Amino acid sequence: MTTETYDATYLTGEDSGQRWRLLLGDSCERLTELDTDSVDLSVCSPPFAQLYNYSPSPRDLSNSRSRGEFFEHYRYIIREQLRVTRPGRVAAIHVADITMQKVMHGTIGLTDFSGEVVQAFVDEGWIFDGRVTIDKDPQAQAIRTKSHSLLFVTKDRDSTMLRPALPDYLLKFRKPGDNPIPVKSDVSNEEWIAWARPVWLGIRETNTLNVRAASDDADERHICPLQLDFIARCIRLWSAPGELVLSPFAGIGSEGHVAIETGRRFLGIELKPSYWRTATANLRAAEDAALAPDLLSELAAA
Repeated sequence: MTTETYDATYLTGEDSGQRWRLLLGDSCERLTELDTDSVDLSVCSPPFAQLYNYSPSPRDLSNSRSRGEFFEHYRYIIREQLRVTRPGRVAAIHVADITMQKVMHGTIGLTDFSGEVVQAFVDEGWIFDGRVTIDKDPQAQAIRTKSHSLLFVTKDRDSTMLRPALPDYLLKFRKPGDNPIPVKSDVSNEEWIAWARPVWLGIRETNTLNVRAASDDADERHICPLQLDFIARCIRLWSAPGELVLSPFAGIGSEGHVAIETGRRFLGIELKPSYWRTATANLRAAEDAALAPDLLSELAAA
């Protein structure tokens, strides 16, 4: 079932399947519609403050005029995530630190965005429970970003301006209280040995959902879907089949795709209509694929 309402510059709506529900709108508002203590796990990658613009909407966190304004708005979402999450359960947040640029900041360097996100979650009542560094290929990053700090020419001219490639981070937060339903993970001992390391290797940067269908010529700025490997590790570690996974920044539905694929249910919120429409198609396709073996088994048993 699909419903939409349009009010001047802000579009809201909803679509759903057997295992998923996707809300169109502002997470600051739509999270308030969810029941308290109803979510088993949240996985998301929030907009990185003042790094990329995802849409022209003034409601889009990426359009905040300052870092302070970004966190003022983001705290509403952090607070609501805490409310809707069951006691003892986890929020897995994907972040990266943000570079300073000579033309914008007067110098070249880094800002500790990941640390600011940790502080914001702690201030709103979450327990900070872990940080994982996600390994990155420096050559691929140099080609993609053209960062002078990674180039051979910088090494040969003045190596004081070199720095390592920027990693991504997984920040793990836990809601205070005892978890009433222990999660019996299907992660093998061998997998846990690898994933318990402080650095995650093997997260393929190209293992993402197809973004082309989400393009919107009227306002397209940037699409950066989260790697499916990253999402799968979080979901398998910190939720059980049948449980509800939330993403307040659903994008094109990556977290939902993996949640459905691994036997979970999904609830997402996305502000941008073109992303939301693509996400509904991706979630419907994931559900069709997940249900297909069951239908074949039923036919064979008939």
